[in-house]
Order: sequence, then C-alpha cells, then structure tokens
Amino acid sequence: MKHLKSLLFATALFIGATSFTSAQSKIAHIDKQELIKAMPEYTSAQAEIEKLGKTYETTIQTSIKELENKLKQYDAEASSQTQEENQKRMQEVEGMKQSLGQYQQQAQKDLQEKEFNLLKPIVEKADNAIQAVAKQQGFQYVLDSAMLIMAEGKDLMIDVKAYLKI
Repeated sequence: MKHLKSLLFATALFIGATSFTSAQSKIAHIDKQELIKAMPEYTSAQAEIEKLGKTYETTIQTSIKELENKLKQYDAEASSQTQEENQKRMQEVEGMKQSLGQYQQQAQKDLQEKEFNLLKPIVEKADNAIQAVAKQQGFQYVLDSAMLIMAEGKDLMIDVKAYLKI
C-alpha cells in the first residue's frame, strides 16, 4: 500500500512536470508592429496617407495665405472705409477663420479614417499569418514582444515573414 502511494505520487509529479514543460514550449512571441512595417502593403498605404496629408496641407497653407493677404488689404484700407464696412470685413475675416478651422478638423478626421481603412486589412493579414504559422508549429499562445520585458520563447518573425513571402 505504501509502495502504491509512492508510485501514484511519483506519477502525479511526472505528469505535472511534463504538462508544465509542454505548456512552456507552446508560447511564442513576435513584434507585430515590426511585421506590419515590413509588409509591402504598409509602405504603399503610408505613401497614400502622406500624399493625402500633403494635399490637405497645401490647401490649408493656400487658405492661410489668402486670409493673411485679405487681412493686410483690409488693414491698409481700414482708414478709408466706413465703420460699417470695416465691421462687415471683420465678420468676413472671422467667417474665413472659422471655415479654415473646420476644414483643418475635417481634414484631420479624414486622414485618420483613411489611415484606419488602409491599415485594417494589413493588420488582419498579419494577424491571420501569425495565427496560421503558430497553428502549424503547435503554439497555443503568441505574445506581442513589443510589450514584453523579456522573451525567451520562439520568435515567429522569420517564419511569419516567410509565410507572407516578405
């Protein structure tokens, strides 16, 4: 009986140690942001976002110059205009400032939306590739190594890049 208890205890220890060891080997890591930046789709998406941003920036700079020119003109002509005309001009300038501010806000919102729409399929493709490689190699967990302080597990970066052919 004592021998049976010892045998059961040893078996339980062995199973526990084996489970612990196999659980440790089923964890991998990858720097997802680095993977996404390495994808060709990311480069083209960034170029498109920068192009759109420059278009907005050019329009905004043109509007600012137009506003500054109008202000200079109105300041130069203020003494020769009536109080009522100067008041109308100030209201016009204030309206232009408000329109410019609204345009800037809308441009920023449009840029963020465009970036989200362009990056979403790229992120999904990266996620699917990570999951496929992890499944092929038998990993149950894949951690983002950008957030890890120390990672000794398998780094899937090379395998996922090979899977994506990048």
